[in-house]
Amino acid sequence: MLKGIPKIISPELLKVLCEMGHGDRILIADGNFPSESVGKNAKVIRADGHGGAELLEAILTLMPLDSYVEKSVKLMQVVPGDPVKTPIWDEYAEIVKRVGGCDKGVIGDVERMAFYEEARSAYAIVATSESALYANIMLQKGVI
Repeated sequence: MLKGIPKIISPELLKVLCEMGHGDRILIADGNFPSESVGKNAKVIRADGHGGAELLEAILTLMPLDSYVEKSVKLMQVVPGDPVKTPIWDEYAEIVKRVGGCDKGVIGDVERMAFYEEARSAYAIVATSESALYANIMLQKGVI
C-alpha cells in the first residue's frame, strides 16, 4: 500500500500515469467507447465497475493538466440532432475546477469522428463501465 494514492487507481494505471510525459494524453472512456479497437496502439487499462467521474477525480489528484495548450481537457461532441443530454459534463467541469485547479475554459469539445482520431494517438485509454452517453473525456498531461 502507498499513502495518498486513491484506492481506485490500480497499479497498472499508476504505472501508466508515471510513464506519461508532458503533452501525452489519457482517455477515460465510457462503456460504449470502442476502447480496444481505437486503442490498438495505446495501453488499454480496464476499470470495470467504475465510472468516469470517480476516475477523473482520482487521476487529477495525481496528474497535472497541461497549461501550455488552450484546451487540456476534451469531450466528444454530441452528434447534431441526437437528443441526448450530458449532465455528466457539469460533473466533469466541477471536478476539473475542484481537483485540477482549472476553470471551465480548459474544457473543449471535439466532433465525434475527430475525437476518435485523436483517441487513436492517446498514450492510454481507461475503459470504464460509465453508462452516461458522451461521457468520454481526454486529458493532456502537464508539468509539475
